Amino acid sequence: MKIVSIGGGTGLSALLRGLKFHLAGPARRAQLKPAISRLTAVVTVTDEGGSSGRLRREFQILPPGDIRNCMVALAEDEKLFTRLFNYRFANGRGLAGHSFGNLFLAALTDLTHDFAKAVRVSSEVLAIHGEIYPSTLSDVRLKARLQDGRILAGESLITKTRVPIRRLQIVPSRCRPLPETLAAIENADLITLGPGSLYTSVIPNLLVRGIPEQIARSKALKVYVANLMTQPGETRHYTAADHLRALSEHAGGKLIDRVVLNTQPISSAMRKRYLAQHAEPVVIDLHEIRALGVEPVCADLLDQHRVARHDSLRLAQRLLDLAAEMRS
Repeated sequence: MKIVSIGGGTGLSALLRGLKFHLAGPARRAQLKPAISRLTAVVTVTDEGGSSGRLRREFQILPPGDIRNCMVALAEDEKLFTRLFNYRFANGRGLAGHSFGNLFLAALTDLTHDFAKAVRVSSEVLAIHGEIYPSTLSDVRLKARLQDGRILAGESLITKTRVPIRRLQIVPSRCRPLPETLAAIENADLITLGPGSLYTSVIPNLLVRGIPEQIARSKALKVYVANLMTQPGETRHYTAADHLRALSEHAGGKLIDRVVLNTQPISSAMRKRYLAQHAEPVVIDLHEIRALGVEPVCADLLDQHRVARHDSLRLAQRLLDLAAEMRS
């Protein structure tokens, strides 16, 4: 089975962490079934905050943070190099806040003058299971038009908005994906989008010319993994169907066949913590979802710790079971 997972942030890396246990290869037997013969991650490159933002401004490179997270997720957890890539400097003039993996990618990009090659070489160093591609090699930024007509430029401002987003754009709009990305989508059996920030992790990939068109043409099963919680700025009061509508509007048409939804209740204590941040569980409106031509798939996928997040292994298993059912 060939899988392409599209997104960014912590949501994509969490999914990859579960999928990697299904990977099969010459030197590796899949620990879980069904098996994946090829796993490709397509990662957004619009981040402007933290270590990634600083490196982007100072060295004029694409933000490495989300890609580094995906590398760590696809690497062997016990390896020292994996821990090293995730190491974040706590102090030191100019170093505080940077992760070693981000600095490594920045240095390799400077040496090779090729961000995609830097990602490839870094992946080899970590011996990751799978492939990782930035959604585009262009220096892209986000721009959002809000419901009140105002325009916000940059991911950092967009994530803080309290006014609903009407339309998201990527600048420059004529950016293109890597040919390898389009080839992976064309040959995929399963394409996943999410989980993750709707407007700053998932949709930006669909604004790269050629990606939504190739997804639409692909014969793969296309699945959106719905977020567990709304986000204070981007998706306040959004239902699951609202997320799907936003995806279709920005992709230029319907892409999604199934939407995976968590049915395990969020604990009351966790609800209170999220409510203090103006976030709430995403409402599962099954009737509206089906009216959009999307089939809901409900399952217990919650991994409740300090934050509400998907259980990586259970989510990966449910997604692969869906793809296997379609193939049979």
